[in-house]
Amino acid sequence: MSRVWNFSAGPAALPEEVLRQAADEMLDWHGSGMGVMEMSHRGKEFTAIAAQAEADLRELLAVPANYRILFMQGGAIAENAIIPMNLMGDRRVADYVVTGSWSQKSQKEARKYAEVNIAASSEAGGFKTVPAMAEWKLSADPAYVFTCTNETIGGLEYPFEPDLAQIGRAEVPVVADMSSHILSRAIDVSKYGLIFGGAQKNIGPAGLTIVIVREDLLGHAMPHCPTAFDFRTVADNGSMYNTPPTYGIYIAGLVFQWLKRQGGVAAIEAQNVAKAKLLYDFLDASDFYENRIEPACRSRMNVPFFLKDEALNDAFLAESKAAGLVQLKGHKSVGGMRASIYNAMPLAGVQALVDFLRDFAARRG
Repeated sequence: MSRVWNFSAGPAALPEEVLRQAADEMLDWHGSGMGVMEMSHRGKEFTAIAAQAEADLRELLAVPANYRILFMQGGAIAENAIIPMNLMGDRRVADYVVTGSWSQKSQKEARKYAEVNIAASSEAGGFKTVPAMAEWKLSADPAYVFTCTNETIGGLEYPFEPDLAQIGRAEVPVVADMSSHILSRAIDVSKYGLIFGGAQKNIGPAGLTIVIVREDLLGHAMPHCPTAFDFRTVADNGSMYNTPPTYGIYIAGLVFQWLKRQGGVAAIEAQNVAKAKLLYDFLDASDFYENRIEPACRSRMNVPFFLKDEALNDAFLAESKAAGLVQLKGHKSVGGMRASIYNAMPLAGVQALVDFLRDFAARRG
């Protein structure tokens, strides 16, 4: 059976090269006589895998030395609780910028552990744009400012990196949920106190969560924070306080190596720019489809679009699947369609989608 073009928002497509390597190593990793799923997480074989994965991620993102990289479990949703439990310290308030479904969920969860100030929100306009930093109204002494820099559901991406020095609040750490665009574009890690993301979009299989946290933010966990979710404990134990998601770390490591072979983050960003331009240019020129996000804030990774005649939605999904283009149905909270074009999606896959969109419109328009 030939492989389809998989536009799933997550779990998402992985590079075929990585999948083939993992298949080749399934029964015997590098002559060890066992597969990675069978290894002790404290054995020399797996500790070498984890150390290499961490080193490669640090290189790819140019992570400064005063940041720790943690491999955790629970997904990005769990981090919505883990973060306030770790970062509130003796403060009462955390600030949140709400730009879509995921940051909305994040601030609701945080209310269990802190007072939440909505520093800015684009909800009134239907989450079609990112509020300019000049509009952010921070509280007097927030523990952190939370952002979701790419909203997977709505297809909204920050067109700037949050830099609180611009509004005179450089002392406040920025927390960023980068689940759906981490490693897709260059970032300045030093602008953030903490970056996190679920792996199942641009890094690897579901079950692994990446946390990149500045060292001075460790050691402030609430007394009732579970030990396994205390960033200080996780960091001090090299992400091995409990059994980590070993196979997820292994696959992530293969993806990091694949990215390096592509030329690193700068090279993959150039590819992502070209893929997104191809698809958005077609949608903008069409009177059959539409994208409703402000152009400056459109996501390169998640492209929602709508048929002008939504009575054709079922036919569109059936025919696209028959053409080998799958997982194009939009999130149930938004409707319409969505194409997720993460790092592993080649330009040829986006071209195949555009060709189908053009053909469907010609036949049904």
